[in-house]
Amino acid sequence: MARKQKSFSEQLRQAIQQDGRSRYRISLNTGIPQGQLSRFMHSKGGLSLRSIDRLCECLGLAISRDGKRPSKKE
Repeated sequence: MARKQKSFSEQLRQAIQQDGRSRYRISLNTGIPQGQLSRFMHSKGGLSLRSIDRLCECLGLAISRDGKRPSKKE
């Protein structure tokens, strides 16, 4: 059975949790308000692309392709 690929949001939440810094510290480092980051972490709100860019820079993340192409439904 194939594993369902995690969404980008899920992967970003996981990276934040595994970073080792507190969300407060990440909030200070990125300029993202604590409340906004908390809502994102609890799947109660989203982030702007600018905020995502800041998080990726802060956490040292980059987007890469896993090599698999989604199948086309005809």
